[in-house]
Amino acid sequence: MSGDAVLVLVIMLATVVLFVTEKFPLDMVAMLCLGALLGLGLVTPLEGLAGFSNSATVTVAAMFVLSAGLSHTGATDYVGRLMVRFGRNHFWALVTVMTAVTLMSAFVNNTAAVAVFIPLVGVLANRRRLSSSKLLIPLSYASQFGGVCTLIGTSTNLLVNSISEQAGYGAFSMFEFSRMGLILFFAGMLYFLVFGKWLLPDRDVEPLTTFHLDEYVTEMRIQSDSPLVGKTVIDSHLGDEHDVTVIRVLGSGDAGWAPLRQVLEPDNVLLVRGSFDELMLLRDTMGLELNADFEVRDEIFQEDDLRLVQVLIAPASELIGHTLKEVDFRNRYKALVLALLRRGESINDQLSSVRFGLGDEILLQAHEEDIRALRRSDDFIVLNEMPRRIGRRRAPLVLAVFAVVIGLAAFDVFPMLVAALLGCLALLLTRVLTMEEAYHAIDWQVIFVLAGILPLGTAMQTSGAAETIADWALGMVGDMGPVAVLAVLYLLTSVLTNMISNAAAAVLLAPIAISSAEALGVDPRSFLLVITFAASAGFSTPVGYQTNMMVYNAGGYRYTDFLRAGVPLSILFWVLSVIFIPQLWVL
Repeated sequence: MSGDAVLVLVIMLATVVLFVTEKFPLDMVAMLCLGALLGLGLVTPLEGLAGFSNSATVTVAAMFVLSAGLSHTGATDYVGRLMVRFGRNHFWALVTVMTAVTLMSAFVNNTAAVAVFIPLVGVLANRRRLSSSKLLIPLSYASQFGGVCTLIGTSTNLLVNSISEQAGYGAFSMFEFSRMGLILFFAGMLYFLVFGKWLLPDRDVEPLTTFHLDEYVTEMRIQSDSPLVGKTVIDSHLGDEHDVTVIRVLGSGDAGWAPLRQVLEPDNVLLVRGSFDELMLLRDTMGLELNADFEVRDEIFQEDDLRLVQVLIAPASELIGHTLKEVDFRNRYKALVLALLRRGESINDQLSSVRFGLGDEILLQAHEEDIRALRRSDDFIVLNEMPRRIGRRRAPLVLAVFAVVIGLAAFDVFPMLVAALLGCLALLLTRVLTMEEAYHAIDWQVIFVLAGILPLGTAMQTSGAAETIADWALGMVGDMGPVAVLAVLYLLTSVLTNMISNAAAAVLLAPIAISSAEALGVDPRSFLLVITFAASAGFSTPVGYQTNMMVYNAGGYRYTDFLRAGVPLSILFWVLSVIFIPQLWVL
């Protein structure tokens, strides 16, 4: 083994360790990896910076913009609500939810798809008297099924496609993954229909001690000109005109716990529960001001560059167990806490005294640059920004643009990169998005992770490190044939993707897959497909895939619930992939 190969392997191992331990943000680790490769001369400056101009990186950025166009018009909400309506019982609810999110995730970022469906599943569960914990893990997993049905389903697909092109083995077509993706989708759905009753918990909490999935708790101060002054909550008929619940009048002692007959006065602070839209309507029509985060001034809501964003408390967050005051939240993150959503537990205290827990959802208001900092922080998982809505009447236009982009790429009129960029230009020219919103839609952490990690794959190939690992792997199972090697590659990728980013797992193992295939004299494309499918099968832990973390607290899950449901499913997908990939793509 050459000295360069040893250095590349050391950098690869260090990168994996930093990814797993989460000592630094993922994008910082990727840049450290790139810096080490450049500093040690393991890649040329041109090779090192090629990740930023790589077709996969640029295409992923363009797809973020296209997805933002859908969310701005509410097109994804409409499609989701239309499909979820058909869930009449547990069987049909499961079939409908899994089918709908799989279809949406095949073309839209799966995190965005799950963000749309979480509240819809809550509504469906409430209406049909079903357990949401029986539906939310299947929702998360189905979004991963959908991601491997098309070339644009996940950034990992585009990344492996780019690696295949660079290695001289050609690009994958738009629907080349679909045959195997559909096999896995139907197998996954059947798995939950047959075994979900025993594998998934039933943890619905009594309605009095939980909140609907789309409701927040916040504080509102009564202003002197409010029509509520001098009335009781009953007299104000808030429940008739607004779908909100006044939980408590803060600072009123024991009387505050029974607020319905208490006469309201200026500067009383109400602890109110309701959806975001209803809370904002209540504020605007009843002379109230949000009082969630200490000295809130109403004029702060008038600034043009402030945005609303929903975030989850991440597993490694330093906020867990602390209050807003203890962490000096406003100064530390430059964000205003407007409301808190916690499933499975009622909130009856001032928000400033509530201790954060894993999976708590917070509604924040912050400037764009501060939201970008939140995305980079290990303390949060940014779920969804609430951008300006341009009206549902523009939804058909955006859907048409999206369909044209897919059609142009599917029929090889243009490469995927060109079709996606043309779609972005169409959204900008029709003013569906502004340039600022387009920049803002891109998850730059993902872009920098891809750009920083791609040169590592190049270094593994040019230094011989990938060939060395492939020779070692072939020495263990190579005598058993290509299928055995394929099985080992899937298993390694599946384990690694539950520990680190799925894109990083794909980049690390794709060069090894190519070298192994070349040594065996088989088509490397089939081995690359194994990497692609395995990297999008992060079922076994709540942190294995971002969508798992999104449903973790919403369904009242425990870590072991993902092990119980995810490990057998991962084994099933492993077996199916090893059986069908050699049949669908000749080795």
